Amino acid sequence: MNSLPSKLRNSLFGFAAVVILNGCAQDYNMVPLAGGEKLKIGIKMPEGLEAKPLRVMYRSAICQRVSHDSNGKPQMLSGYKGYETSFKQRGATNLYEAELFINGGGRCEWQLSNIIFGVKYRIPSRFGSNVTNGTGGTVIVRLDDNVAQFSTGWESTVAGVGLKIVEDYYPWVSEKFIDGYAKRAGLSSEGGGYISYKAPQAREIYFEPLLHSRYVVTSISPMKHVIGDFMRFHYPDGTTESDGKSKPNFEKLQEIRLKAEVKK
Repeated sequence: MNSLPSKLRNSLFGFAAVVILNGCAQDYNMVPLAGGEKLKIGIKMPEGLEAKPLRVMYRSAICQRVSHDSNGKPQMLSGYKGYETSFKQRGATNLYEAELFINGGGRCEWQLSNIIFGVKYRIPSRFGSNVTNGTGGTVIVRLDDNVAQFSTGWESTVAGVGLKIVEDYYPWVSEKFIDGYAKRAGLSSEGGGYISYKAPQAREIYFEPLLHSRYVVTSISPMKHVIGDFMRFHYPDGTTESDGKSKPNFEKLQEIRLKAEVKK
């Protein structure tokens, strides 16, 4: 039996290897079914705030990627595909909405893994010229067991298709001087401004941020690196704290507001 010349045989083998490596696994397009199951997200927007871009992450157990452990040993992990999109306002209302397919389809059979969304100041310069947006106002929802794009280190687990999030927020105006001056307007809330959920069955998410705009907390960072010199927080009741924390005391803000509301 005649065999192929070695040069031709090697060429065909190389071609076959390329076909295997660049076949289905290389087609990363998402092709969701028109009538496929969706996740619906709604934000009831307070005056003065606007929606952050919606960050979306899909995962695929079919189109995997190679990673390496601490010993340099290769391991296969789920492939990922992410993008950003925007919320759309429902008519002239204060409700902003977005819809995402649970199954992204395509040869990779993409599945919705996690989303990150939130709110920020529409015009941060209301707190002064050259003021930019700061941190906070962020919500992370994980639908599978993969690590999210951004993790807070803790999360609440929610069962069922509905996830309702109603959170208190306080304006936080911060000033820093080291490595360049910056003044930012952020949002202080429970969890340091970042709240996380694991909600595998979630199909409807409702987010209502309650902005208490009258209760502003400000902070001023040290001008130089000095041991024992910490960020100083000024609370709306006139008190000051400087205890080494990098974010406002949310429980203190809640207490100040609730006491003031009782006196009315």
